[in-house]
Amino acid sequence: MGKRNFRKGKGGGKKNFGNRNTDADREAPWSDAVRESEVWEKYYKALNIIPEDEWDTFKQHCQENLPLTFRITGSRKHAEEIRQQFITKHVEKLKDAEFEGVKLTPKNLAYYPNQLGWQLDVSKAVIRKQKEFAETQRFLVIETQVGNISRQEAVSMIPPLLLDVQPNHYVLDMCAAPGSKTAQLVEALHSQDEKALPTGFVLANDSDYKRSHMLVHQVKRLNSPNFMVVNHDATLFPRIKLNGANEYLKFDRILCDVPCSGDGTMRKNVNVWKDFRIGNALGLHPLQYNILNRGLQLLKKGGRLVYSTCSLSPVENEAVVAAALRKWGNQIRLVNVENELPGLVRRKGINDWKVFGKDMELKERGAEGIPDSVFPPSEEEVKEFNLDYCVRVYPHLQNTGGFFITVFEKVDPEENNNKRPAEEETEEQEEKKQKVDSEIVHKPQKKDKLPRDANEEPFIFLDPNHPELAKCWPFYDFQDSFPKDCTLVRNSTGEPLRTIYYVSPIIRDILSIEEQKLKIIQAGIRLFVAQRNDLGTCPWRVQTESLHTIERYLGPKRHLSCNLQLLEVLFQEAFPKIEDLKKRGIDEEFSRRLDEMEQGCAFLTVKRGEGLEDLFLPLWKGISNVNLMVNKQDTHELLYRVFGIHTSAKDEGKEKLYQQKVEAEKRARSESAAPSEAVAESTAEAESE
Repeated sequence: MGKRNFRKGKGGGKKNFGNRNTDADREAPWSDAVRESEVWEKYYKALNIIPEDEWDTFKQHCQENLPLTFRITGSRKHAEEIRQQFITKHVEKLKDAEFEGVKLTPKNLAYYPNQLGWQLDVSKAVIRKQKEFAETQRFLVIETQVGNISRQEAVSMIPPLLLDVQPNHYVLDMCAAPGSKTAQLVEALHSQDEKALPTGFVLANDSDYKRSHMLVHQVKRLNSPNFMVVNHDATLFPRIKLNGANEYLKFDRILCDVPCSGDGTMRKNVNVWKDFRIGNALGLHPLQYNILNRGLQLLKKGGRLVYSTCSLSPVENEAVVAAALRKWGNQIRLVNVENELPGLVRRKGINDWKVFGKDMELKERGAEGIPDSVFPPSEEEVKEFNLDYCVRVYPHLQNTGGFFITVFEKVDPEENNNKRPAEEETEEQEEKKQKVDSEIVHKPQKKDKLPRDANEEPFIFLDPNHPELAKCWPFYDFQDSFPKDCTLVRNSTGEPLRTIYYVSPIIRDILSIEEQKLKIIQAGIRLFVAQRNDLGTCPWRVQTESLHTIERYLGPKRHLSCNLQLLEVLFQEAFPKIEDLKKRGIDEEFSRRLDEMEQGCAFLTVKRGEGLEDLFLPLWKGISNVNLMVNKQDTHELLYRVFGIHTSAKDEGKEKLYQQKVEAEKRARSESAAPSEAVAESTAEAESE
């Protein structure tokens, strides 16, 4: 949704209306909240954007809780498997279930591609409490934790879909936090990973320093080296010029999901009912226009920009769009997307509306304190602007929230157009903007407001021949095609002390800009983490979050494969003895290859048959034992998906149970007896995980 805690002008104090709910607010008993607003009802009835015969249904939907919606993520084969599992094990079982007269059968979001968007017409609270949903609730929790599904409001999924992101695109999300749409953009960037890794990137921006750090956590599960988070006032977003480039970098796709009054969110944010004021939209209109205008300046010719709000007021929507069209002339146009996202029930944008002041009095153009840009376009502009190409989504059309979406395309101006292009700026103007951005928006903030793991250290790239990297490349059999100049550290020494990160080549180019104007919050995924120095040739362990990126660059030296029977054992037993696995004869070829392999991190491939996703997992070989290095959440998900084995949230995980067993054995020994070599080694490895 658009961020509703906006700043005065271009930075500064927050207004009280439209603030996002806190966790405490979200857990409050919504049934006790008063969902009535005389001002809201009078205003929208006067605007007449909802037909009179639909008003009662519209209002009733606005007063009800939102249904639960989610989308399935990941590569094509992976997403198809999760979808089929959900249909087989959950949709079928719930098809005859009801709650207070409401059918519980999950149904597809008609407009979400490939049946990967789903809706349950009851709220989250009902799903948590009803016995019929116990197994489905566990499925949703696990799959959300591991990133296979993303719980997101249905209408929030529309803007990224209409943006049509491809793997080669340079993408900017101007007002990104909290990050559900940003995650969708990153997923789209990686949609063809089975063929090749993306060459583009997603740059996510938010003006709020703390929220920009929160954004990192929202998208972290996607493990993308093609993703960056920055912290700027969107109206002053800096231009980027790569080293050696003659021109500023422009974006193929830009999302302007701007701060708004949020009256389309009243189904989940009941504060909107009591906080609704006519002046909310009037106050936000200039900010929204300035963000949109900056986005259009940064957009490539031929590029696509989506402007969206979670408000229904034309002052925040069509009026802002019309103001941009008025300024840019034939350099931009609206895209008719009526044939895109079939299945989305929508209404067209409007060309005429009434403008009311804060006093709810009807205003005419020229009224004091009311900018001309909030008024409807002229008859001539109506024919030229095509505001009916805008998309309006109302809650009663498909049981959703309210939303407004417009798709812009930037075109080459006609040769006879002598008007100075609106995006051109002098270097002096650019420098002035950067100074304002630095002085006003990025004032020092208290460190205790940041997440505990926020890293504000510099980004320092490593020489590909650094002695520590020289240990890793041959040990893990990295091929020459791997971009070895894309590794970096984040500490003031510039040396690999604990963690080595990796970014894609284009992100490396951005991070390496000599005259850096971006205020960078986060970039990169963890590639290597240091282990104990006595662990053989290479004291660096590959991190799980980078496996997807590096898999295609690894030779066979550290590769193993196993059958499903052994995989089930490795999922449920921590640090099994190598000799014990041999004696059990579960997979003789695996045991033979393991004997030949040097101690340290290795990679396990499991072929699962036609139509199913093959698994690629990290493995640790110790001196006398082996361990599958998969965290508890991923283990629970894979046990259920691959073997149909159910777990509960109370299950502690195999490593913790193993450690408890080792501790019990140590306590049982006499004080004079030293622990065996095997137990000591296994305990150390368990602790390192």
